[in-house]
Amino acid sequence: MKLLMVCLMLAAPAAPQHDFLNAGEVEQIRGAQEPNLRLKLYADFSKARIDLVKNLLGKDKPGRSATIHDVLDEYCKILDAIDTVADDAIARHVDVQAGLGAVAAIEKDMLPLLQKFQDSKPRDLDRYDFLLQQAIETTTDSLDAAQEDLGKRTEEVKSRVEQEKRERMESMSPVEREAKQAADQKAGEKRAEDEQKQKKAPTLYRPGEKKGTGAGKQ
Repeated sequence: MKLLMVCLMLAAPAAPQHDFLNAGEVEQIRGAQEPNLRLKLYADFSKARIDLVKNLLGKDKPGRSATIHDVLDEYCKILDAIDTVADDAIARHVDVQAGLGAVAAIEKDMLPLLQKFQDSKPRDLDRYDFLLQQAIETTTDSLDAAQEDLGKRTEEVKSRVEQEKRERMESMSPVEREAKQAADQKAGEKRAEDEQKQKKAPTLYRPGEKKGTGAGKQ
């Protein structure tokens, strides 16, 4: 019987993953390539989720627990996305102080609300208590990260990126490692070349001609 159950479980199709953004939010994120704008959008989306939970808890309707569960799950994933966007931007030396400020401002308001939800002990709390606790912990961690000194966070991100890079290199075969090193070197040379071109500002002056000494100067 146990073997039959295992076979049935393996044969069953995987449950579809619940998207944590709706179609309109996805379009907004796609249109926001600048990290600070993305962070502000994600912060607004997270607030919308907590506002919805507050509204649901204010109405003792049957079946609300499943909706609260899904909304809290979306909220946690949005906060994960916030930290991912911020760390990626920091790794690329992009200033995200404005975006993190917007995130911190909203999360400061969200944290006491989440704690209030838990302290009120709704009748169906056991249906979503785990996710509510996770939401509180995730908000606390995300708020700490948003308020952290940017220089310190930059060093932490840099250290983590370097560690991940070392681990990836160690898992490669010698041939793969040599190919990766060659590709990295080529990419580095290309970046240096592009930076050099950017430093050379375009000019309309002829070689040897200085500002104020052109042919049209009387």
